[in-house]
Amino acid sequence: MSEQAEDRRPVRVRREPPPFRRVAVVGVGHPGDHVVRVVVNGPDLDELTVDEPAASVRLLLPSTPGSELVIPAWNGNEFLLEDGSRPVIRTFTPIRKPGDRSALTLDVVTHEGGVASGWAVRAAIGDQAAISGPGRGYAPDPDASAFFLTGDESAVPAMTQLVTALSPRWPVHVGIEVRSSGAIRVLGVDRAATIEWRVLSEGDLPGSAQMAFAEAANLERGTKIWAAGEAAAMQRIRQYLFKDRGIDRSDTMIRGYWKRPR
Repeated sequence: MSEQAEDRRPVRVRREPPPFRRVAVVGVGHPGDHVVRVVVNGPDLDELTVDEPAASVRLLLPSTPGSELVIPAWNGNEFLLEDGSRPVIRTFTPIRKPGDRSALTLDVVTHEGGVASGWAVRAAIGDQAAISGPGRGYAPDPDASAFFLTGDESAVPAMTQLVTALSPRWPVHVGIEVRSSGAIRVLGVDRAATIEWRVLSEGDLPGSAQMAFAEAANLERGTKIWAAGEAAAMQRIRQYLFKDRGIDRSDTMIRGYWKRPR
């Protein structure tokens, strides 16, 4: 017998995500500061059904700018390329126009050093990518009495979908944190909601404005809370809501969309 004990720990096997569908860039826009709006199109997108608001899709990009797009294989735990390296995959909230099932819009928040950010800034018609999804969205609690939503620029598409999807019988208060006044824009929702924008002061940590929104919010019993933004900021908001405000975890969905300084 070998002197080294055999490792009998079970290998974690995760459910395989939906397959990647090849797409090409068909449009590029700039809805506000720090955001590039990239529209992708592909025949396989017809089969992609997104039923819940604030759902997600995986965006697969070429490993290096200008290189050929290679579809990775699922190894039971993660996607890997043939050489064993990890592909470039980022997660976004898909925006789909009614009646147009062959196209998806992705709002990419730009920042220095970001892989997806660099791709979006350089995006040109015909550039290749791939989409996998959808991931889980948000199912509103029918017993809710009101909703409080807060997010930063990365969460604007999700919050726009949520405000649109929530029944008009529910009061909705939305607090949005942005880095500059040029990022403030009309969301285009067709229902009444209280929507506040707040620009981060110079030197403030990400999530500072979101925390201020949470501290000022009227969170009466029955109010459901949805929040998304920088991961560490979301942890601070969790601690504040659960410990300082006594909010039950079941009344919240709080998600870290990105990590500083990544």
